[in-house]
Amino acid sequence: MIVLVTGAAGFIGSHLCDELLKKGYNVIGLDDFCTGNKDNITHLINNNLFKLVKHDIIQPISFQVDQIYNLACPASPDYYLFNPVKTIKASVIGTINVLEIAKQENARILQASTSEVYGDPEKHPQKEDYLGRVNTVGPRSCYDEGKRVAESLMINYHKQYKVDIRIARIFNTYGPRMATNDGRVISNFICQALKDESITIYGNGEQTRSFCYISDLITGIIKIMEQREIIGPINLGKPDEISVIELAHMILELTNSKSKIVFEERPEGDPMRRKPDISFAKERINWNPVVDLKEGLKRTIQYFENILPNKKE
Repeated sequence: MIVLVTGAAGFIGSHLCDELLKKGYNVIGLDDFCTGNKDNITHLINNNLFKLVKHDIIQPISFQVDQIYNLACPASPDYYLFNPVKTIKASVIGTINVLEIAKQENARILQASTSEVYGDPEKHPQKEDYLGRVNTVGPRSCYDEGKRVAESLMINYHKQYKVDIRIARIFNTYGPRMATNDGRVISNFICQALKDESITIYGNGEQTRSFCYISDLITGIIKIMEQREIIGPINLGKPDEISVIELAHMILELTNSKSKIVFEERPEGDPMRRKPDISFAKERINWNPVVDLKEGLKRTIQYFENILPNKKE
């Protein structure tokens, strides 16, 4: 089995490469390193089953492969707000390019979609048949709409060209190898707490999220790819809802930090509630996340303690 992973040096992509290599697959890891981190895959470079290719998926490329996991898109709010055009190109042009590989090679392809396709939802929790409430011209539209178009491309390549597709809608994920500067709430809070800096909450902190640990997510992604019947979309996330302010207090406790909580204006388009309905994943692919939030946070904090410069002693 030869598997192409785009976005291989990213947080999720690097963990996916690890697991595929454990299964004995030959893995081609593709990344342009605009947001990916070489440190995430350094340990794989000498693995004979792994090949690293530096390439921007916006440019066409060809490989002989059996499966493709398409994870190549900036997922950090800080990055996609900084470079929205490249972000939407990665989701649209990049997805077309990998679908062309899948079509040529008769390969199965999985698209890493996102809970952001639901926008700021009016239905709670979110099921796969909910069409969402999104702002096509808002500041987050480059990411949200790009992923929605990517799903549409997958479905239409399947209908028109019989490409064997899978779609995973990924909710908030955390764990080791998150970037220190990616602007996501867990990495932000942990880094601030370890440095005894003020923990910044945008809004009043009553907005809720549901966090899935990286190992659970990787299990789900592979299950979606390797089952034969369901193309998706399938929600992947841990449906344990927690408010942002509760999360901040949990991280303060786990890090024994002296940080104070400060509040700033909530960004435009930031959803108030986000929680997956995963009944479909439970019933059809036998997937259910098992890592408790507190345990996952402990592992993630330990990772940041090891890599973070200028942390408190």
